[in-house]
Amino acid sequence: MPKPTRRLFLSAAAVTSAIAIVPRHVLGGPGNTPPSEKLNVAGIGVGGQGTGDLGNVATTENIVAFCDVDKRAIANNAKRHPKAKPHTDFRKMLDEMKEIDAIVCATPDHLHAIVTLTAMRMGKHVYCEKPLTHTVGEARMVREEAKKNKVATQMGNGGQATEESRLVSEMIWDGAIGQLKEVHAWSNRKPDISQRGVARPKDTPAVPDYLDWDKWVGPSPLRPYHPSYLPFTWRGWWDFGSGVLGDIGCHQLFTTFRTLKLGLPSIVEASSTNWQQSDAISQETAPMASITRFKFTATADHGPVEIIWYDGGIKPPYPDELEPGRQFGTNDGTMYVGDKGKILDHRLIPANRQKEYGKPPKKMERSPGHVKEWTEACKGGKPAGASFDSFASICTETILLGNIAIRTNKRLEYDGAKGEIKNDPAANALINPPRRAGWEL
Repeated sequence: MPKPTRRLFLSAAAVTSAIAIVPRHVLGGPGNTPPSEKLNVAGIGVGGQGTGDLGNVATTENIVAFCDVDKRAIANNAKRHPKAKPHTDFRKMLDEMKEIDAIVCATPDHLHAIVTLTAMRMGKHVYCEKPLTHTVGEARMVREEAKKNKVATQMGNGGQATEESRLVSEMIWDGAIGQLKEVHAWSNRKPDISQRGVARPKDTPAVPDYLDWDKWVGPSPLRPYHPSYLPFTWRGWWDFGSGVLGDIGCHQLFTTFRTLKLGLPSIVEASSTNWQQSDAISQETAPMASITRFKFTATADHGPVEIIWYDGGIKPPYPDELEPGRQFGTNDGTMYVGDKGKILDHRLIPANRQKEYGKPPKKMERSPGHVKEWTEACKGGKPAGASFDSFASICTETILLGNIAIRTNKRLEYDGAKGEIKNDPAANALINPPRRAGWEL
């Protein structure tokens, strides 16, 4: 072989550099965007959270289009992204704008699946807010479609990318609390996060001229417009949202799924303030407060594990290890219970136990940032931490099973391989509820 020279080295470097900046159209478009190019990104659902999500992506990528059924959201984002083309129908936008590489979805929950599946089937990369879907069946469908299409995906549970989440995983792997037995998680914010424990309003005000109500309702059964449903309070209505468990659960529980490589639960049961209410309330809105239990059988990766969820002001028993008088159970939190100790949020308790322990061996690569994980994956990098084909869809499916347990007040026996509730036909029917004509998956 010839002896390496500076001339040979520079020639090789020039060839490598030329390859790195091959234009997108040469490499075939979506799925093959090289790191040296910017993605062409479109936002779908750009009011509230969607505005922020699109703004985060805009720091490094091209925003070429956005879509919303609310003219106010369109006007707001037109100011923020003046070069992007506005739309009111995401299907038309994707059909017309072949240059779109990736989409960011921040619609209400009931539209997540149809937006996500449509985009993935067209070869677009997808970032979708949590929970990933609105129903259990949709979560399973999205997982399989992500595996099939090999596009880059990320659920919008940004906490998974944090240092604290990685420390929890590493402490558990290091045996800091022994074998993990239970996980207690809660969200006890004020109830104004959404309307819950109420019946459907009876008055029927006119639809505002800025809103396409039919498209907003999408695949859910059509009902008269009412300001009780939007722009934010849709979260508490079963036809549109997923209650507190669906809203916050993917944040609080994702670390557990990743750490233990959890699959799907075998038993799910719940109790809530809705169980004595009429169907006019319990089948319309999520409860004011609930406790939901998920039981997982032992595998090669973990022993038997139980996850217990609390919301609406309910919290776990005060742990004996916690210093007297220390605040516990307020806002959002997670406690990991092992046979040799406990972790509260991301620190061992009591405080002197954490001081003695220090830090665990570093076994996880640190994240460049939740959104950047996804954009790098779109350009050929490693899969993002909450990709649809892994724990994002598994965590979502589990949480939505919890909502079925809340709605039916039944102890559910779940066959995760088949995606079936074995012991209750009525509960099983909620896995794939009917969709409105024209919104089929």
